[in-house]
Amino acid sequence: MANLVVGLTTFFVLIALLAIIGYQLMCLADLEFDYTDPYYDSASRINKAAVPEFVVQAVFCVVCLWTGQVFLCFMSLPYLRYNIKLYRTKKHLVDVNDLYDL
Repeated sequence: MANLVVGLTTFFVLIALLAIIGYQLMCLADLEFDYTDPYYDSASRINKAAVPEFVVQAVFCVVCLWTGQVFLCFMSLPYLRYNIKLYRTKKHLVDVNDLYDL
C-alpha cells in the first residue's frame, strides 16, 4: 500500500511539473502568434509560473529521496541547484526585451 501511495505521489508531482512547463510554452506560443501583448501579458504570465516550477522541482527531489529513488534524485539535483542559483541572483524573472531575442 505504501508503494502505491509513493508511486502516485511521484506521478502527480511529475504531472504538475509538466503542466507548469506546458503553461510557459503556451505563453511563448501566444507571443509568437501575436495573441498577447508582449510588454505586459507574456512577461507577467511567464514570471508567475517561474516560482511554482522551482517549488515543484524541489518537491520532486524530496519525494524521490523519500521514496528511495536515489538515482533519479541525483539526476535532478543539478537542475535544482541551478534553479536555486537563479532565484537567489534574481535572474529567474523574464524581461520583456529578452522575449524578443527568442
